[in-house]
Amino acid sequence: MSQRPRPTLVPYPGGEQLAPTEQLRQLVAFALQADLPVALWRLPNAAHAQLCLSFSWEEALTGLPPNLEASAPSGFAFFPFRDSDHNPALFLPANVFFDSGQPALFWVNKTGAADFRLSELRQFLQASPDTASLRWHQSPQPAPATASLEEYTALVRRGVAAIEQGEVQKVVSSRATRQLLPPSFDALQAFEDLQARYPQAFVSLVSAPGAGTWLGATPEVLAEVTPEGTFRTMALAGTQPLTPGLTAQKAIWRQKEIEEQALVARYIVSCFKQLRLREYDEIGPRTVVAGELLHLRTDFAVHLRQVPFPSLGTDMLRLLHPTSAVGGMPRQAALDFLQQYEGYDRAYYSGFLGPVNLPQAGVARLFVNLRCMQLRPTEAILYAGTGLTIDSDPEREWEETELKLQTAGAVLATFNN
Repeated sequence: MSQRPRPTLVPYPGGEQLAPTEQLRQLVAFALQADLPVALWRLPNAAHAQLCLSFSWEEALTGLPPNLEASAPSGFAFFPFRDSDHNPALFLPANVFFDSGQPALFWVNKTGAADFRLSELRQFLQASPDTASLRWHQSPQPAPATASLEEYTALVRRGVAAIEQGEVQKVVSSRATRQLLPPSFDALQAFEDLQARYPQAFVSLVSAPGAGTWLGATPEVLAEVTPEGTFRTMALAGTQPLTPGLTAQKAIWRQKEIEEQALVARYIVSCFKQLRLREYDEIGPRTVVAGELLHLRTDFAVHLRQVPFPSLGTDMLRLLHPTSAVGGMPRQAALDFLQQYEGYDRAYYSGFLGPVNLPQAGVARLFVNLRCMQLRPTEAILYAGTGLTIDSDPEREWEETELKLQTAGAVLATFNN
């Protein structure tokens, strides 16, 4: 990767006359028209959405996870569950960065084709383009296979049998489902709806050649590095519905969910041990609310200025992904099980995504790509998974996936009203 460029502020043509949502739409329209990758997101508990646009798809292709140090290049990471030729790992250089909280300006990083593309972008914005209809990037891969109730419960029984036989300690099974898009569906409006519906989630809309278009609202941090020098990650596992009258303080957990979450927490500790790190904070497990669901969560923090590990964020990212919360334990045995029996390509579901070295986003904010959907011309592919232990019940695991599918899928219903 090239050295981190020096960004400059550029006035947004007519920015003071346009709503920030319309500016976002214009920037997206330019990216799609020029066949360029673009990412939009809203950080948890933040007031404004942000956007990263790259002036070259080839520069976005990368085979390695991003560096999470303050000197690393600025951009947006979008990585699949598994590295493969047909699901490219992407790091979108932030040639353009826009914060809807500062609608009169945007940042430009001058690298590669920046001068040519920046002139093209300015002309596009000055022309007051028609943004009513957007042609989103589509994955060249076929739509994934979907599992029926019978097929998924058979997968769960197979996973439990593998645990009983000692092949794995835990495995995270998942499935995809397909829903027709309502005729009035608008991806940017759905992105706005998800922000309003899930203020504590990381809400994202990513569209790139080769990867397609993905929309989601995830509750799970993979790796964060703050400007103050703190590394954070979390163990998030165990699920139950947030029913009327139930609060996080009143939740009661079965042994199955407690053990599932403990396995994820122990895996994170094992990653620290691989790096010979002993100085970390651990808080939890505690019950947290994520949309209409409750989860068990343990938070981990390392104060980087107090330990001799300047590259800890990068090292932990490479050890964590894919985490035991989306694959299982032992990691390779669980991944081999999924490769053999899960029956479909997860693509970017349960991969990771997020901004690196961008204004107001800290050094790195990477999240596991859960509660998401892949958008195709006439349908959405939705994904959900469940962690299996020896106590898993196949029908209950199916019901858990149904609950999780509703998180992102709920925005589809709003376009039918």
